[in-house]
Amino acid sequence: MIFPITEHAEKRNGQTTFYLGCGAMDAPLIIFLHGWPELSISWRHQLPAFAALGFRAIAPDMRGYGRSTVYARHEDYAVQHAVSDMLELLQSLRRDQALWVGHDWGSPVVWALAAHHPERCIGIANLCVPYVPEGFAPQTLIPLVDRTVYPKEQFPAGQWDYQLFYEESFDRARSCFEVDIAATVRALFRRGDSANVGKPARTAFVRESGDFFAGLGRAPDLPMDTSILTDVDCCAYVAALERNGFFGPNSWYMNAARNIEYAGQSLNGGKLSLPTLFLHGTYDFICETTANSRFADPMRNACSNLSEAYIKSGHWMAQEQPVAVNRALVQFIADKFPQLLK
Repeated sequence: MIFPITEHAEKRNGQTTFYLGCGAMDAPLIIFLHGWPELSISWRHQLPAFAALGFRAIAPDMRGYGRSTVYARHEDYAVQHAVSDMLELLQSLRRDQALWVGHDWGSPVVWALAAHHPERCIGIANLCVPYVPEGFAPQTLIPLVDRTVYPKEQFPAGQWDYQLFYEESFDRARSCFEVDIAATVRALFRRGDSANVGKPARTAFVRESGDFFAGLGRAPDLPMDTSILTDVDCCAYVAALERNGFFGPNSWYMNAARNIEYAGQSLNGGKLSLPTLFLHGTYDFICETTANSRFADPMRNACSNLSEAYIKSGHWMAQEQPVAVNRALVQFIADKFPQLLK
């Protein structure tokens, strides 16, 4: 059976959460959370696939994005508020639990759901961003940098240099993306390249160059990468970001101390025992979790029921390699929750 993707909006306590839904209303629930600077449509390849497998598949626009509420303060984008949004979404769907899947900033939200509210999770899966029990923040990430790629004297913050740029030069970072949002979208959404293995990511040079695009002050005018986006997809991202701007998306990076404090309140000292899947992007050189990287070590130490898979992909994994991602998620579900597959 082919299920249509439908649009919905949940309004509660002054917060609007827009979401896409696909699949039978009474089917087992799987919720996909996007990251920066994406939308619910980032999961367009997953929603109908999982609906066809017998799930009710949901993908919200996270706060600050698309048709969900955009807040005017940095602190409103701390992870704990996104977790509250997702718990309210779950309640509005009249469900006690869901399978949660996250990517990029959606991953820290899913990790936090598991760490603070495991009773709301059947199981979890995350793409690209592994679990850091102490909180996803520069202070916890920099000690894990691979110093064979990023010598400390040259790259003190490694690939996480860009996160410090947000903290130090937020308005400049925002304006750089907003000069030409269509060019920004085309420049950001590009497939992984194996030729960059072992080389520093461009995010390691952001403070030195003064912006995200090697000192240009704006995104270069590149052709759209059709292995990631179609014209329709690109237009949807551009329209949403032109409407809302980058204040909300970029503000997710402005809550390091709050996110560390929130992580410190996790149950069981942040240890996770529920079934967990992590998908490594072998060509994701910002969230580098292969080769000599130690980025995934805290996750392996904290998760007692962890499965891992490697996808030959860059950072935009669910869009670049949807078949491989879907296959890995289905294998995880089949192994851990066979009763959910009809």
